[in-house]
Amino acid sequence: MIQDVDKLWDRFRKEGGKVISAHWTIGRYDAIVILEAPSERVALKALMRFGDYLSTETLLAVPREDAVKLLG
Repeated sequence: MIQDVDKLWDRFRKEGGKVISAHWTIGRYDAIVILEAPSERVALKALMRFGDYLSTETLLAVPREDAVKLLG
């Protein structure tokens, strides 16, 4: 299974994605992965491929400066 997941991360990188950090956690979530992608579509497609291996909850983070511009 780990090798299959590694292949999915490799494919994400080939599509222009970058894993910023990955953390194992204790509590509601088992892991948190922070990534960057060329677009939300690339990120979503990559994360949906993991559906056979785990369940995910995806959150979109917007830098504070961008959020202030959106609200202004």
